[in-house]
Amino acid sequence: MTADLSQLVKAYDVRGVVPDQWDEELAALFGAAFVEVTGADAIVIGHDMRPTSPALSGAFARGAAGRGADVTLIGLCSTDQLYYASGALDLPGAMFTASHNPAQYNGIKMCRAGAAPVGQDTGLAEIRTLVEEWSEKGAPEPVATPGKVTGRDTLTDYAAHLLSLVDLTEIRPLKVVVDAGNGMGGHTVPTVFAGLPVDLVPMYFDLDGSFPNHEANPLDPANIVDLQARVVAEGADLGLAFDGDADRCFVVDERGEGVSPSAITALVAARELARNGGRGTIIHNLITSHSVPEVVREHGGTPVRTRVGHSFIKAEMAAHGAIFGGEHSAHYYFRDFWNADTGMLAALHVLAALGGQPDPLSSLVAQYDRYAASGEINSTVTDQKASTAKVATAFTHEETATTDTLDGLTVTTPTWWFNLRPSNTEPLLRLNVEAKDEETMRRVRDEVLTLIRFSPGENPSPAGV
Repeated sequence: MTADLSQLVKAYDVRGVVPDQWDEELAALFGAAFVEVTGADAIVIGHDMRPTSPALSGAFARGAAGRGADVTLIGLCSTDQLYYASGALDLPGAMFTASHNPAQYNGIKMCRAGAAPVGQDTGLAEIRTLVEEWSEKGAPEPVATPGKVTGRDTLTDYAAHLLSLVDLTEIRPLKVVVDAGNGMGGHTVPTVFAGLPVDLVPMYFDLDGSFPNHEANPLDPANIVDLQARVVAEGADLGLAFDGDADRCFVVDERGEGVSPSAITALVAARELARNGGRGTIIHNLITSHSVPEVVREHGGTPVRTRVGHSFIKAEMAAHGAIFGGEHSAHYYFRDFWNADTGMLAALHVLAALGGQPDPLSSLVAQYDRYAASGEINSTVTDQKASTAKVATAFTHEETATTDTLDGLTVTTPTWWFNLRPSNTEPLLRLNVEAKDEETMRRVRDEVLTLIRFSPGENPSPAGV
């Protein structure tokens, strides 16, 4: 029977429950289809610490080799370590991970040579079509000369490349608590931080895909509570939290308070602009704080606003030759990292900025955190378009407001703005509000939520992403 991939192949990757939604047989077909669509004669494959990852990645390798491609296996790695290998070796790559999803999930993040993204519009749809066809009719016969499968360790070279992009030689000693969430940060952090003047306090560094301590999703405030408490207890200078595949990094200051990813985006943007002579383009999505484009302009750069989603950020990075890009979700993209995202490099920038001056992190980031923000709030609705239209109509009375529809609905005034955008996969509307003060932010937030949540048949869902 034809495999049902409708719930498995997402906009940017493959992700689902193993073995209910996919297994090694399907993984082998994905490997063969990946080679067919990319036309690659060699690829690189890595995987995270989930129990199903070695077998799934091995099956993918067999499928790829059966189509004639040589396969380099780099084994356990973070997603940005796989991007490093794809860039440094100039090979298409596949990373087996389900990021922050629960233990029963697994997935594949794929890229072309040089870490160029593979998404629905850049090859993933064609890969899905081939897998569906082959699952019904049978896989194609292996080529006469299958590819070779070899192993390679890239962790040391990955660390060296990151450290070549940030000068940490003169920083003062720092005490840093790192919560790896039993994910791949426990694999990469010890090597990257080795030799730095850092007193490292590790939390949950054991690689365990069952996530026994908390979900490896630091975007949920509940999952950084342990880190916040430990930073305060240790008297540490800061805390870092990585997600399951360690491509995202969240920062906690010396008081145990979370630092907004927008503030980190602004801080890193200022440093990257200084590193490039005060010139360059910075990409930011439309729900990062308005402090980001302000800081970029103040430091001589050009901000470019784009839709939410890494495929849009990466496309704009390439189109504008941008030096850096950041998202509200703590994805950070660097020109010198093949336009790919790496939370580790952003973390090194934070260490360099903090260690290069005497003040605590809370004081350092205050200049980049200028407004009151709601964070992202989800509401379940029966009709996304109708609810959005109702909000748009209600705010036409604001004489100073401007609106745009780059990604959902954005309404902007001199003192506040909000964005309301639909989820692509669930019946949700996602709201972000920012204002010059807390009172204004709450007023606008509550007005919008009242409009979308309290109509017949519509119910609020818990806040969060």
